[in-house]
Amino acid sequence: MTDDVYRKLAQRLDKIPNGFPVTESGVELRLLEKIFTPEEAALACVMRLTYEPAAEIAARAGIDAKVASRMLKQMVRKGQIRVRVEERRLLFRLMPFVVGIYEDQLPRMDAELAELFEQYFYETRGAGFVEIAPAVQRVIPVSEAIPVDVEVFPYERAVELIESAKSWGVRDCICRVQQKLVGKGCDRPIEACLVFAPVEGVFQGDGPDRPITKEEALHILRQTEEAGLIHSTGNYRDGHSYICNCCTCCCGILRSVVEFGIPTAAVSSDFYAVVDADACIGCGECVQQCQFKALAVPEDICEVDVSRCVGCGQCVTICPSGALHLERRPEDASSLPPADRKEWLDRRAKERGISLQDIL
Repeated sequence: MTDDVYRKLAQRLDKIPNGFPVTESGVELRLLEKIFTPEEAALACVMRLTYEPAAEIAARAGIDAKVASRMLKQMVRKGQIRVRVEERRLLFRLMPFVVGIYEDQLPRMDAELAELFEQYFYETRGAGFVEIAPAVQRVIPVSEAIPVDVEVFPYERAVELIESAKSWGVRDCICRVQQKLVGKGCDRPIEACLVFAPVEGVFQGDGPDRPITKEEALHILRQTEEAGLIHSTGNYRDGHSYICNCCTCCCGILRSVVEFGIPTAAVSSDFYAVVDADACIGCGECVQQCQFKALAVPEDICEVDVSRCVGCGQCVTICPSGALHLERRPEDASSLPPADRKEWLDRRAKERGISLQDIL
């Protein structure tokens, strides 16, 4: 009977446009059992993506409002749901599994959870997460890789996202933490994931985020670029709150592109690398730098496989002759990202053929 509540929660999470696909082995149920108690799972089963007071959630769950309030506060502390204060009331909402619940398990990540997620990653092979448009993540190119005469919008500039915020934090990369626990991964910086908010004092609590200054955030951004990490954020134009700095050997989404041959549209980007053949010296430095195997030097001149290029700009930063730069993809090969998270949810739900009526 215990499996029933986790199966219901899995179905609830799969009603969120992000997706939470089932597996043949049922490992997703063991994942949820690791994260939620049966009581917590039952409460999460009736929650929505919109913020609500505890009393409304309790009424749907059929439990006492005070009991629900205590449980919901505990679930916030365990990174299972979100909370905000509005008119002196606490309001709670459900989160997607990715990006959301899983990433907030960072303080509780151990070998068992790491192994369960690894099994889930390989059984799903990106199905339900990264094969559906619009993409979950959008690659943000290294600014220096784009010529000054190319128009770049604010949501495409990592520095601008940081500059426009009023509070900043950093946390360990759960992808690299998880991969080290399963004996894989790399030696790139662990404390690398940036978070930010449009109001002051957001990251002063006891969560996984260490509060930092804007200057520290910009410094970490530069450090991650130098380490060859790829910037990405939510695939919409407004309302960003994080910048992931990750790699194809650790990040679940980027690994899917490389390991399972999923098209690079899974991590949307409107840029691609272009070679100046006259300037290229055929050194091959860019080939070593590219994590997506999009570059080759077959006859002493670099060539770009546009279908594999995500437009991160890392190859441009390493090119000693300045022969590489980024250009915007043609209009017929790109699309305007959703305006905000709400439009992203609407478009993703339509693509998946699911209704948002019961989840919002």
